[in-house]
Amino acid sequence: MKQVSIIGAGIGGLTAAVRLQKLGYNVTIYEQNAQPGGKMNQIVSQGFTFDVGPTIVMMKDIYEEVFRFCGVDPHNYLPFEEVQPLMHLVFGDQSSLDLSRDLPTLIAEINRIAPDDVNGMLNFLADIYHRYTIAKPNFLERSFRNWRDFYNLPALYAGLQLRTFNNAYKNIAKFIKNENLRNSLAFQTLYIGISPYQGPSLYNIIPMIELFYGVYFLKGGMYTVVNSLVKLFKEQGGTLKLATPVQEIIIKDKVAVGIRVNNHPIHSDYVLCNADFPTAMTTLIPNEQDRGQYTDQKIAKMDYSCSCLVLYLGLDKKYPTEALHTIHFAQDFSKNVADLFDNGKLPEDPSYYVYVPSKMDPSLAPENSEALYVLVPVPELSKFNDWSPTTLKNYRQLTLTTKTTATFSDIEQHIVCRKAVYKNTG
Repeated sequence: MKQVSIIGAGIGGLTAAVRLQKLGYNVTIYEQNAQPGGKMNQIVSQGFTFDVGPTIVMMKDIYEEVFRFCGVDPHNYLPFEEVQPLMHLVFGDQSSLDLSRDLPTLIAEINRIAPDDVNGMLNFLADIYHRYTIAKPNFLERSFRNWRDFYNLPALYAGLQLRTFNNAYKNIAKFIKNENLRNSLAFQTLYIGISPYQGPSLYNIIPMIELFYGVYFLKGGMYTVVNSLVKLFKEQGGTLKLATPVQEIIIKDKVAVGIRVNNHPIHSDYVLCNADFPTAMTTLIPNEQDRGQYTDQKIAKMDYSCSCLVLYLGLDKKYPTEALHTIHFAQDFSKNVADLFDNGKLPEDPSYYVYVPSKMDPSLAPENSEALYVLVPVPELSKFNDWSPTTLKNYRQLTLTTKTTATFSDIEQHIVCRKAVYKNTG
């Protein structure tokens, strides 16, 4: 039986592991941390449970397909619940919009805030859906192992049909006149740390996917995905080694032949690395000659996504929250984004995202309490790295002051648990 060593028990590593184990390989995962999950993780403190990392489930069929591939019923592992409204948006002028998968409800909401844009919204969704049907089979679901996989006539023709020359915001503006409605479709590029004023228009598939395919919640929070994959992997007979950092990928004649753990070489027929690419290249492949074009100098010059400040707040009070997911926009959203990507400064009037998982799963907080996740996009570390204790304290206070809205008018008096992640994200 062929031996496979997987570095990292993040979602990519776990998903690859269960697929390979199903195909008959003998798979061992090596994870440096004491618990699996990577960026999809969990904090448990004082009776509160907080998701770390992703919080929005889209396209649940992709999650379920992994389990079906492995011959099990995904409903026995992933307890999905549809979210309505998908999201509650609060704009800088304090007007609001509920995004809904239900078309009549969505049209009524758009008609309420921007009646002249109803047709434009429908045309925008039709346009981006058409491009999605081209991108999905030709690019999104394909592996590109060499230049011929991309530079061939069918792929080039499909690429031209995608019309990716405009940035995401300009593409939206072709269809939508109202600035708030434009921003309601543009902000989703920030999910992947990209400016809507710079990222290609194809990223507008993100809001389309939300509106067409829905948004879902998992009982227990997002970490349920991790626990379910680990459970399946162990049921298959796979081996998961936690608190076991890999020191090196052993390469011989340009082929990975194993890994080094605790100064001991471990032979592998195949090595799959799920660590972040820059980290993997610079720490796991020490010999630059084995990295091809990816020298230390080239990696240092790579562009990175924006980062984020995340506050995890345990409250001893329940609030009448509008939705599971809420986005609060800065009064000047374009300036907010420019501060993140161009100016490298902490926005004085930040946009922020609020996630209240205990709204749908009360077990994530003590009785009559609320678990709150507040995410504020901030510049990536090469543009802003002054995260001193004073900076963190002041910006955390600014965020809480901004968040003291009618819904959370007395939030600071009810914080009984407080955690923050603010530097090595993004």
